[in-house]
Amino acid sequence: MIELYIKEKRLEKNLTQKQLSELSGVSESYIGDLERNEKEPTISILCKIAKALDVKTEELYKYEE
Repeated sequence: MIELYIKEKRLEKNLTQKQLSELSGVSESYIGDLERNEKEPTISILCKIAKALDVKTEELYKYEE
């Protein structure tokens, strides 16, 4: 199971979901789904979000079995 930290990182940067959407090119609704753990992102999406947040991709998630 993947635990995501997108919301935490977004809030640390004082960004709204809309702002993160604009910076990353990922739809606002999809970002909301990810923050609620309703969807699991592809590596490509994680990379876009990480770049927009100026963090390493691996800072956005934790994997647990």
